[in-house]
Amino acid sequence: MLHHVEIWVPSLDASWEWLLTRLGYTEYQRFEGGVSYLHGDTYLVFETSPAMTREPYDRMRPGLNHLAFHCDDAEVLADEALAHGWRLMFADRHPYAGGPDYHAAYLENDAGFEVELVTRRRDRVVNS
Repeated sequence: MLHHVEIWVPSLDASWEWLLTRLGYTEYQRFEGGVSYLHGDTYLVFETSPAMTREPYDRMRPGLNHLAFHCDDAEVLADEALAHGWRLMFADRHPYAGGPDYHAAYLENDAGFEVELVTRRRDRVVNS
């Protein structure tokens, strides 16, 4: 089981707080330059570390490409996310950018971080 993921970000913008709270996470720890959000036994840390290089984040470089989350209705959440600093990616193929049997929304925030919102399917398991 995953314990936590730490992501260095250029700023602690409200887009993450809104999204994670909406997905059922709660604020877990707050410290100078960082905050974490807890869901069950797993938490996500967002930190503006002074040791971070000042190169902009690029999800196409080696490293983290995106985080994918289960949600009850990716469509509704994606629509709400637009008012909270997220942009819809692959709009021309939405909501089937992952394939004809895969219902998901791909979002990007101003810093270039991508999240995937996956609608749970009761008839089969869907992997990201």
